[in-house]
Amino acid sequence: MPEQNTQFLPASSALEHLQSYSRKDGLSASDLMDSQVHGGLTYNDFLLLPGKIDFPASDVNIESRITRKVVLKTPFMSSPMDTVTEASMAIAMALLGGIGVIHHNQTAESQAAMVRAVKRHENGFITEPVVLSPSNLVEEVLDIKARLGFCGIPITDTGRLGGKLVGIVTARDIQFRDSHTPLSDVMTTALVTAPLGITLREANDILRDSKKGKLPIVDTAGNLISLLARSDLLKNQSYPLASKKADSKQLYAAASVGTRPADRVRLALLAEAGLDIVILDSSQGNSIFQIDMIQWIKATYPSLEVIAGNVVTREQAASLIAAGADGLRIGMGSGSICITQEVMAVGRPQATAVYAVAEFASKFGVPVIADGGISNVGHIVKALSLGAGAVMMGGLLAGTEEAPGEYFYHEGKRVKAYRGMGSLEAMEQGTAKKAAVKGKYPSPGGDNTVENAATSRYFSESSAVKVAQGVSGDVQDKGSVKAFLPYLYVGVQHSLQDIGVKSVAAFQQEVKAGNVRFELRTASAQVEGGVHGLNSYTKRLFA
Repeated sequence: MPEQNTQFLPASSALEHLQSYSRKDGLSASDLMDSQVHGGLTYNDFLLLPGKIDFPASDVNIESRITRKVVLKTPFMSSPMDTVTEASMAIAMALLGGIGVIHHNQTAESQAAMVRAVKRHENGFITEPVVLSPSNLVEEVLDIKARLGFCGIPITDTGRLGGKLVGIVTARDIQFRDSHTPLSDVMTTALVTAPLGITLREANDILRDSKKGKLPIVDTAGNLISLLARSDLLKNQSYPLASKKADSKQLYAAASVGTRPADRVRLALLAEAGLDIVILDSSQGNSIFQIDMIQWIKATYPSLEVIAGNVVTREQAASLIAAGADGLRIGMGSGSICITQEVMAVGRPQATAVYAVAEFASKFGVPVIADGGISNVGHIVKALSLGAGAVMMGGLLAGTEEAPGEYFYHEGKRVKAYRGMGSLEAMEQGTAKKAAVKGKYPSPGGDNTVENAATSRYFSESSAVKVAQGVSGDVQDKGSVKAFLPYLYVGVQHSLQDIGVKSVAAFQQEVKAGNVRFELRTASAQVEGGVHGLNSYTKRLFA
């Protein structure tokens, strides 16, 4: 064997020698996202370089801010699309630490009913409970159960909150009873109550020890002030990450509206139902219509958080921030069912758009949401690395049990319909050409024709010919969001562990400082990074 003449540096000096390099391995975010050098980039065009692991993945905190005032335990949002988010999805998303945005391609009354369902799903002290009087009938309790999903109802002498508490009606009280029976004949009168001024923790202890389903809170005269539900206590244990308002302990409710005069009437109903966050839904957010709408909302409903958009440039963002937006939604043509870039020749690759807008908006304390182009956990992490406070998902959540629509079989696979809001099918929704969709939250009789959300989103109301900016298709059954979202949550935790950061906030700070590094991917590198070289394989994402 020939003699080795090479003189190696001592292993103990490896870390010291590393400092002699003029720059760190890889690229900084600003170098990567220089569009004059690299053009526009999508999430698949780059990777993050690994850091150092010195903590378990379970220590990673992925809490993130979506508006000036609202912070979520997870950076997950569902899109306001009529095949993605209605009440079931919004409730599930909020329970799991995210938030679902209820679509507005339906009547205002139906959308308000969905917002109300979200707000009533979980509470601390229920300050506006449904109350009946002894003279009300069993059929009215059954109607409330059908509409609102519960039937534990306090009974006061006046049938109103503030009246003297005389009983309570539960599901067992009305079983096997004639629907015309007065509640005075069936209500429970031996009650466990708690005094006004009790803390939520103390009230929960009484509820737990009494083994009752409801705990009325009364003043010294025995008048009903509020209510506490055992079901909410159970939800607190089952869903520790739930997105809840600090004061009421109710789930956050978000919904979309357009920017037309009719949307101001719609928003009044949504605000009355308890809406917390309104998303102004437009494919191109930099319009006088949206600017006027933001200013009107902030003047009329100052407690409402307003997420404006969609935008992909600093110039667009500046107009909406100046108008008073509390958050921005980024994306134009990047969704799997969107063809805006192809048809309109307008838009921007999503990664470049997120970085440019997030960098600008952060100077004014306005969080941004990456909307579109999210296909896996890696895309979520890349969006967060570029400054997004959350990701908005459509296709990734379509096909779950909580998404609207029925399952059917297509080419042997169990699927659900999924369509873009710019598709002709969505644009025809609610018009005389197509009947309004029937569901759990029907419109209250009469004419079902509604102002179409899809046409207003794409500024197409007055067009004689509708130009599609989206397609219709189907997506495979993904099971329940209650299993899928925890997979995304843990996946993001493990990704941040690989990068060497313990929180989303620390992650974004390290990116800005240039300590988290990136690498461009060639087309062949993308092939190498996926499954390749196999005759067949099974891809299971979680268990």
